[in-house]
Amino acid sequence: MAVYRILRLGAEILREEARPVPKITDSILRLLDNMAETMYQANGVGLAAPQIGVSKRVVVVDAGEGLIGLVNPVVVTTAGEDIAVEGCLSIPGVEGEVKRASLVKVSGWDRSGREVEVEGSGLLARVLQHEIDHLDGILFIDKVIRFVEQDKGRE
Repeated sequence: MAVYRILRLGAEILREEARPVPKITDSILRLLDNMAETMYQANGVGLAAPQIGVSKRVVVVDAGEGLIGLVNPVVVTTAGEDIAVEGCLSIPGVEGEVKRASLVKVSGWDRSGREVEVEGSGLLARVLQHEIDHLDGILFIDKVIRFVEQDKGRE
């Protein structure tokens, strides 16, 4: 597997709508594997393909419940609302409070091309929404209610 360089704020692709994936191929499977490796290496909980320079609607997330890889994900339903602090691997050192749905249902394809639904609450709901936003060129800083000063003792 390979670890990709994560693009930073200012990279044009981060503001573009990613292209749908027409079918699952070996290259999409490698992309999912390498994105997961990249996310774990960076100590992240989610990563979208545009963050590594690939304009494809592909995300990986692991909010502590195991790895989820989704192709062409879309939010189907939302409920509730929650405000919490977010950060982003593409905008290191910046955190802010963001309002998101507290419950989501997302549909997309799994690795074998089957339609799947993922329901999430809490952190999983937040990460799914954050990563799907990336596929539409939306960054968390676009939704920040209030920026939060970083704790100087953390890395």
